[in-house]
Amino acid sequence: MWVSKKPVAVLLVLGIAAVAGVIAVVNSMGSSIKSINLPRIGPACVVSADGGEVALDTVQMANAATITAVGVIRKMPERAIVVALATALQESKLENLEHGDRDSLGLFQQRPSQGWGKPDQLVDPRYSSKKFYSSLKRVKGWQNMRVTDAAQRVQKSAYPEAYQKWAEEAEVLAKALTGKATGAVACTITGEPAMRGQTAIRKVTAGLKLDWGRGLGQPVTQPTGLTLAISNIDTGWRYAHWLVSHARDTGLERVRFADLEWHAPTGKWQPVTDDRKAGNAHVVVEVFS
Repeated sequence: MWVSKKPVAVLLVLGIAAVAGVIAVVNSMGSSIKSINLPRIGPACVVSADGGEVALDTVQMANAATITAVGVIRKMPERAIVVALATALQESKLENLEHGDRDSLGLFQQRPSQGWGKPDQLVDPRYSSKKFYSSLKRVKGWQNMRVTDAAQRVQKSAYPEAYQKWAEEAEVLAKALTGKATGAVACTITGEPAMRGQTAIRKVTAGLKLDWGRGLGQPVTQPTGLTLAISNIDTGWRYAHWLVSHARDTGLERVRFADLEWHAPTGKWQPVTDDRKAGNAHVVVEVFS
């Protein structure tokens, strides 16, 4: 789901109240039911940039971060990333779908029968994002088109105006995920971590390498996490925001950069005032032990 600007807080409050009500009902049923699994209630992530806000769940957030990373490493301008994100918001709500209209699949609802690729390729967010950007580059003058017109030239949808309603949300996401905003991706991760320790470190390292490629450099691993060397502050925030976006499925507890720290249970970026400061030259990651 997505939410822009003021309704975010209201929906978060309502979501928390709904969860509390369900838990109360379950508890009243007796001790035979120990717990319930509610992995995707409400928007766990809030992205803020240029006065706008977008709320997504953690799965949507991770997919948005991957779409952005693929665009960055392919040297696509921010405008292309906006078009890609708006397209995925319209086509799949940033869900990596294994179904759709006729044989449509994945984030962009691309069709094997139309030459986009094999089914197993189209449900790979990296592959489908690359295919989208490659097709967009072939559209003459796309840089000067409205978001919906550029998207439509790629997608050839029956609803050519549908992409424009996502333009503002896509611009907020692109600004944050390309590193042009500070501490802009805030995801709250509660409950039992998906993984811990060395398993978590291996998972996040593999994901970083898949999304960011050779430009990432070599992450330096420690017993509690890893460190990334950073060439400039925009790059630092790209990686930091990517890490927070993927924190739910990689077992991240903390991310530090530029004297700020994100902590999974609180979901906030806060100043770091002690010797744990990371500065502007490194992004420091800690996993749950």
